[in-house]
Amino acid sequence: FYAATEKVLDGLTAAFPGIFIQFEDFNTPHAFGLLEKWRHRTLCFNDDIQGTGSVILAGFISAIKLAGIPAQDQRILFVGAGSAGVGVAKQLVDYLVIEHNIPEEQAKAMFWFVDSRGIITANRGDTLADHKVYFAREDNGSTQCKDLGEALEYVKPTALIGLSTIYKAFSEKILTRMNEINRQARPIIFPLSNPQTKAECTFEEAMRFTDNRVLFASGTAFPSYTIPGTNDTRVPGQGNNMYVFPPIGLGAKLVRPTKITDSMIFAVSKALSNTLSDEEIARGELYPRIERIRETSAQVAAAFIHQAVREGTAQDQHWIDLVQANPAQSATSETPDGTYSQAILDEVKSAMWTPAESAQQLFPTTKL
Repeated sequence: FYAATEKVLDGLTAAFPGIFIQFEDFNTPHAFGLLEKWRHRTLCFNDDIQGTGSVILAGFISAIKLAGIPAQDQRILFVGAGSAGVGVAKQLVDYLVIEHNIPEEQAKAMFWFVDSRGIITANRGDTLADHKVYFAREDNGSTQCKDLGEALEYVKPTALIGLSTIYKAFSEKILTRMNEINRQARPIIFPLSNPQTKAECTFEEAMRFTDNRVLFASGTAFPSYTIPGTNDTRVPGQGNNMYVFPPIGLGAKLVRPTKITDSMIFAVSKALSNTLSDEEIARGELYPRIERIRETSAQVAAAFIHQAVREGTAQDQHWIDLVQANPAQSATSETPDGTYSQAILDEVKSAMWTPAESAQQLFPTTKL
């Protein structure tokens, strides 16, 4: 496999110098293997690992602000341990380390994973895939939880994140228990599998079984929910890569970095979280409304460009000069915060493709 992909990638990079390669839908071992092998050799990106991780991190940053429990006290239970789940968790670990100054080992200990055999532990008795080893628990003693229900009682999580592709894995019983466990704070529940036929639960179910207290993001689109007996309609957050994949691509095309670094992805997450309006925050929403997607895409791309220049990986002199002439607040390459200057935002907007509203606009001199 790797010999074949190396021929393809060598051919692509030779034929198209500066090409930005996106790895999509590779199986878990190959996804991590390709990214690790190529990320320092050519400009590449894995949307399943980095894109999913980035957009979920943005939602999690927003949720932490609303949950009522400090970041260092979060207990995060993942259901599903494929490339997307582990990729998301590793980005959350980086966030806790960078943003909240939590030592890596302590941050890692805030995470538990459930796969088809139960909680992943170092002494479970099976041979773990390489990507699962980092999060394998070593503090469980003789305790082994064989399913999500047992794991819920053992971990008592504040956040439940699903990337299992198991339809209705978050049952009424699971959701009700999450609500009971988190009476002093708002439960964070992210059923991220898609399409809807593989979603761990719906927005309506999450609202109903948590007394409408849930901080919710899903991988698939769900309709709004009106709380019975009220006119209070809530809009579910969709943790979809649409929020980050296009702006990362746009930023990479414009600034031409030598590589996509973890701190660039972190800056993208912070920027996306920062795009929420006061109204969206007041209503407990974790992502900007889809109607504002072009505006938020420009903001995220601007933050990506600023971070690339700060780190010294940018190659396009126009953007290097522009960023250096218009620095953004006090961010550094070591502590990216997703900021950007208005000058960069304006320039990004001018570089974005804009669809014509009519054929007449596209061909003004042609009689149609």
